[in-house]
Amino acid sequence: MMTAPLSLRLTGATVLRDGQMIDRSVAIEDGRISKGPLPEVDLRGYYILPGIIDLHGAAFLRNMAPDQTLRTALRATDHAAAAHGVTTAWLSQGWGWSEQGPHSPASAEALLEALDAYRPHALSDLRVQIACETHTTDTADRLLAAVRRHSVDHVMFRNTLPDALLRNDWTPETRARLTEAEGQKRAVPRYLCRLAEAFDTLGVTYGSYADPDGETRETFSMIGAKLCACPTRRSAAALARAVGDPVLLRAGEVAKNSSPLPVTDLIRTRLCDALVSDMSYPALAAAAFHLTATGTLTLPAAWALVSEGPAQILRLHDRGVIDYGRRADLVIVNRATNSVEATLSGGRITHLSGKAATRFLGARADMTMAAE
Repeated sequence: MMTAPLSLRLTGATVLRDGQMIDRSVAIEDGRISKGPLPEVDLRGYYILPGIIDLHGAAFLRNMAPDQTLRTALRATDHAAAAHGVTTAWLSQGWGWSEQGPHSPASAEALLEALDAYRPHALSDLRVQIACETHTTDTADRLLAAVRRHSVDHVMFRNTLPDALLRNDWTPETRARLTEAEGQKRAVPRYLCRLAEAFDTLGVTYGSYADPDGETRETFSMIGAKLCACPTRRSAAALARAVGDPVLLRAGEVAKNSSPLPVTDLIRTRLCDALVSDMSYPALAAAAFHLTATGTLTLPAAWALVSEGPAQILRLHDRGVIDYGRRADLVIVNRATNSVEATLSGGRITHLSGKAATRFLGARADMTMAAE
């Protein structure tokens, strides 16, 4: 569901504002948080929270069935994100050493083209994060051309080649490509530095994914790849914190809190700046409420990991908090069930369900009658 931008005052709810949960109204007009008298929607019994910002999501890969178009997959992903309170999302797309398959440069280029075409119809602010394999040194010009052409603003480096070389189920063509990629090892440092320099010029935020240790994180940090996403060991997260690099952790692992990387423990010791969906949009809100229920964080602090924190990391100064003049990106949550019943992106309703639907529709009916 997507409507024209609303002009309404949401009343009676408990609102996350200025780092506190307070009982006050929120006015929205022309897609922004506003002031002044407006038609009202009674949201007693609800939270109003900033829209969720997801910096790393791969759930759209589940929608990539062979018989579906990229547009269909994007639409399914878009609706799933909105249904769980996501208003801004980066879709993580591989840029790998294989010339075929879902993680190839060709697949990345196709997704970027498809998203450009779909974006005018999107519910959420959808963007692409390129997950660039380190051993793709022969694709530098092609990658930078794609980044420039499609205004890509988020890239993560990763190295899955060692694990791939251990597999024995590759086709001869893919095995040959892996061997070729392995032979590029000496060229990798210069390649990454070239990309880093270009990304700095273009204003791209970049980092590394699945750092296995502090040494690897330090190496990436030194070339400007500041984001530390989903590290596999505490030492990588600790090094990132020591040098001021943001740490992104998987929301789906919050409730598990299991080794080798107990995420809740890292959050408790301030080794986390943002939570990401990875393969599950529902995990984002669920993680925030789990952290609150267990006493790990207050709700404002927990929700900041999926809203204000990500906004600061990607320098999105117009969203992430509820304040005058900011984008009206809002999540309306039933306080009794902690379920997302409405999502507003840029002041437009992108998801509506439960009792919240009755209240919004009732308010619109009243507005229609008043106009008559």
